[in-house]
Amino acid sequence: MAIEHDYFGLLESGPDGSIFWSEVVDFGDQRVTIDLTAPDQDDVSVASLDVAAAMIATLEAVDMRARNAMVSELDDRTSEVIEYILQQQELLGDDLDDLLVDVSGDVHMDIIRSLQLMSMTILADEHEGKDPFAVLEYALDPDSTDDVLLVNLDVDGSVQSVTSAD
Repeated sequence: MAIEHDYFGLLESGPDGSIFWSEVVDFGDQRVTIDLTAPDQDDVSVASLDVAAAMIATLEAVDMRARNAMVSELDDRTSEVIEYILQQQELLGDDLDDLLVDVSGDVHMDIIRSLQLMSMTILADEHEGKDPFAVLEYALDPDSTDDVLLVNLDVDGSVQSVTSAD
Protein backbone atom coordinates (compact mmCIF):
# COMPACT_ATOMS: atom_id res chain seq x y z
CA MET A 1 0.00 0.00 0.00
CA ALA A 2 1.10 3.59 -0.50
CA ILE A 3 0.20 7.14 0.42
CA GLU A 4 0.25 9.89 -2.19
CA HIS A 5 0.94 13.48 -1.17
CA ASP A 6 1.41 16.70 -3.14
CA TYR A 7 4.78 17.48 -1.53
CA PHE A 8 6.22 14.05 -0.81
CA GLY A 9 4.89 12.25 -3.87
CA LEU A 10 4.20 8.56 -3.61
CA LEU A 11 5.23 7.16 -0.22
CA GLU A 12 5.39 3.41 -0.54
CA SER A 13 5.60 1.25 2.54
CA GLY A 14 8.26 -1.36 3.03
CA PRO A 15 7.52 -5.03 3.71
CA ASP A 16 7.16 -4.23 7.42
CA GLY A 17 4.61 -1.44 6.74
CA SER A 18 7.04 1.40 7.49
CA ILE A 19 7.52 4.46 5.30
CA PHE A 20 10.63 6.53 4.72
CA TRP A 21 11.32 9.62 2.61
CA SER A 22 14.53 11.61 2.46
CA GLU A 23 15.77 14.68 0.65
CA VAL A 24 18.66 17.11 0.99
CA VAL A 25 17.56 20.76 0.82
CA ASP A 26 19.49 23.99 0.52
CA PHE A 27 19.29 26.12 3.62
CA GLY A 28 21.30 29.32 3.37
CA ASP A 29 24.81 28.24 2.52
CA GLN A 30 24.40 24.73 3.89
CA ARG A 31 22.70 21.49 2.94
CA VAL A 32 20.23 19.93 5.36
CA THR A 33 19.02 16.34 5.26
CA ILE A 34 15.27 16.03 5.78
CA ASP A 35 13.96 12.58 6.69
CA LEU A 36 10.34 11.60 7.14
CA THR A 37 9.73 8.27 8.77
CA ALA A 38 7.01 6.20 10.40
CA PRO A 39 7.16 2.58 11.57
CA ASP A 40 3.59 1.94 10.43
CA GLN A 41 2.04 3.58 7.40
CA ASP A 42 -1.42 3.16 8.92
CA ASP A 43 -0.48 5.68 11.64
CA VAL A 44 0.31 8.41 9.07
CA SER A 45 -2.44 10.81 8.04
CA VAL A 46 -2.58 13.29 5.20
CA ALA A 47 -2.85 15.98 7.89
CA SER A 48 0.49 14.92 9.40
CA LEU A 49 2.09 15.00 5.95
CA ASP A 50 0.65 18.48 5.41
CA VAL A 51 2.19 19.66 8.69
CA ALA A 52 5.52 18.06 7.75
CA ALA A 53 5.50 19.78 4.35
CA ALA A 54 4.71 23.12 6.01
CA MET A 55 7.63 22.67 8.43
CA ILE A 56 9.99 21.99 5.55
CA ALA A 57 8.66 24.99 3.61
CA THR A 58 9.18 27.25 6.63
CA LEU A 59 12.50 25.76 7.72
CA GLU A 60 13.99 29.20 8.36
CA ALA A 61 11.25 30.06 10.89
CA VAL A 62 11.50 26.60 12.47
CA ASP A 63 15.27 27.05 12.81
CA MET A 64 14.83 30.49 14.40
CA ARG A 65 12.35 29.07 16.93
CA ALA A 66 14.82 26.31 17.80
CA ARG A 67 17.72 28.75 18.25
CA ASN A 68 15.56 31.05 20.39
CA ALA A 69 14.79 28.05 22.62
CA MET A 70 18.53 27.45 22.98
CA VAL A 71 19.07 31.09 23.93
CA SER A 72 16.28 30.89 26.52
CA GLU A 73 18.19 28.08 28.25
CA LEU A 74 21.38 30.11 28.68
CA ASP A 75 20.22 31.39 32.09
CA ASP A 76 20.00 27.84 33.45
CA ARG A 77 23.56 26.77 34.30
CA THR A 78 22.45 23.13 34.37
CA SER A 79 20.78 23.14 30.95
CA GLU A 80 21.95 20.86 28.19
CA VAL A 81 22.67 23.91 26.05
CA ILE A 82 25.16 25.25 28.61
CA GLU A 83 26.67 21.79 29.04
CA TYR A 84 27.07 21.48 25.26
CA ILE A 85 28.69 24.93 24.99
CA LEU A 86 31.12 24.19 27.82
CA GLN A 87 31.94 20.82 26.28
CA GLN A 88 32.65 22.42 22.90
CA GLN A 89 34.84 25.11 24.50
CA GLU A 90 36.85 22.46 26.34
CA LEU A 91 37.04 20.11 23.36
CA LEU A 92 37.99 22.71 20.75
CA GLY A 93 40.05 25.13 22.83
CA ASP A 94 41.69 27.76 20.61
CA ASP A 95 40.25 26.10 17.49
CA LEU A 96 36.75 27.22 18.54
CA ASP A 97 37.22 30.63 16.92
CA ASP A 98 37.73 28.94 13.55
CA LEU A 99 34.19 27.53 13.72
CA LEU A 100 32.44 30.72 14.80
CA VAL A 101 30.67 32.63 12.05
CA ASP A 102 30.48 35.81 14.10
CA VAL A 103 32.56 36.82 17.11
CA SER A 104 30.60 39.31 19.20
CA GLY A 105 32.33 38.73 22.52
CA ASP A 106 29.43 36.69 23.92
CA VAL A 107 30.78 33.20 23.29
CA HIS A 108 27.52 31.48 24.22
CA MET A 109 25.56 33.48 21.65
CA ASP A 110 28.36 33.11 19.12
CA ILE A 111 28.24 29.32 19.44
CA ILE A 112 24.44 29.19 19.08
CA ARG A 113 24.64 31.43 16.00
CA SER A 114 27.38 29.22 14.55
CA LEU A 115 25.60 25.90 15.01
CA GLN A 116 24.82 24.25 11.71
CA LEU A 117 21.47 22.62 11.16
CA MET A 118 22.51 19.14 10.02
CA SER A 119 19.17 17.39 9.73
CA MET A 120 15.48 17.40 10.47
CA THR A 121 13.76 14.09 11.17
CA ILE A 122 9.99 14.12 10.98
CA LEU A 123 8.23 11.36 12.87
CA ALA A 124 5.04 11.40 10.83
CA ASP A 125 3.23 8.93 13.07
CA GLU A 126 3.47 11.31 16.06
CA HIS A 127 0.87 13.76 14.71
CA GLU A 128 -1.50 13.08 17.59
CA GLY A 129 1.02 11.99 20.20
CA LYS A 130 3.01 13.57 23.00
CA ASP A 131 6.36 12.47 21.56
CA PRO A 132 8.30 14.81 19.26
CA PHE A 133 6.90 15.25 15.76
CA ALA A 134 10.20 16.63 14.45
CA VAL A 135 13.78 16.55 15.69
CA LEU A 136 16.35 19.11 14.52
CA GLU A 137 20.00 18.14 14.82
CA TYR A 138 22.61 20.88 15.26
CA ALA A 139 26.39 20.62 15.31
CA LEU A 140 29.10 23.22 15.73
CA ASP A 141 31.56 21.09 13.78
CA PRO A 142 29.79 19.23 10.96
CA ASP A 143 32.58 16.64 10.92
CA SER A 144 31.93 15.75 14.56
CA THR A 145 28.47 14.24 14.40
CA ASP A 146 28.69 12.79 17.91
CA ASP A 147 28.64 16.27 19.46
CA VAL A 148 25.16 17.53 18.62
CA LEU A 149 22.22 19.32 20.15
CA LEU A 150 18.75 17.99 19.38
CA VAL A 151 15.70 20.24 19.39
CA ASN A 152 12.40 18.38 19.71
CA LEU A 153 9.30 20.00 18.23
CA ASP A 154 5.66 19.14 18.63
CA VAL A 155 3.21 19.05 15.75
CA ASP A 156 2.53 22.79 16.16
CA GLY A 157 6.23 23.57 15.74
CA SER A 158 6.63 24.51 19.39
CA VAL A 159 9.84 23.47 21.07
CA GLN A 160 9.33 20.61 23.52
CA SER A 161 12.95 20.28 24.63
CA VAL A 162 16.59 20.81 23.77
CA THR A 163 18.85 17.86 24.54
CA SER A 164 22.31 16.66 23.74
CA ALA A 165 22.83 13.41 21.90
CA ASP A 166 24.87 11.97 24.78
